Amino acid sequence: MAEKFDSLEEHLEKFVENIRQLGIIVSDFQPSSQTGLNQKLNFMVTGLQDIDKCRQQLHDISVPLEVFEYIDQGRNPQLYTKECLERALAKNEQVKGKIDTMKKFKSLLIQELTKVFPEDMAKYKAIRGEDPPT
Repeated sequence: MAEKFDSLEEHLEKFVENIRQLGIIVSDFQPSSQTGLNQKLNFMVTGLQDIDKCRQQLHDISVPLEVFEYIDQGRNPQLYTKECLERALAKNEQVKGKIDTMKKFKSLLIQELTKVFPEDMAKYKAIRGEDPPT
């Protein structure tokens, strides 16, 4: 799988370099540089075709739109993963706290119901397999 990404990265780097060189030719264009300009334009077309071939190999990869937003904002896309993990851990702690609270509530509720309705709670516990009926 990494080979596919390496290939795409290589093609993208070549394409970016070709665009940089094309920009230099265009910014200082002379009629004598027309041949070089045409050659660079042909390299761009070839580069886009190579990138498109890589797209076919990576069609099953999906990237969350938020990653592109990070890139557009000039942020490191790896921060997206880090922040997602931090949010997941925080949510996990929150849910764990709720579960613990509900377990404590259930325990206290059973204790209080046992005091008020001992026979009914004995049947309930028997059905749940917690205590044999008395």
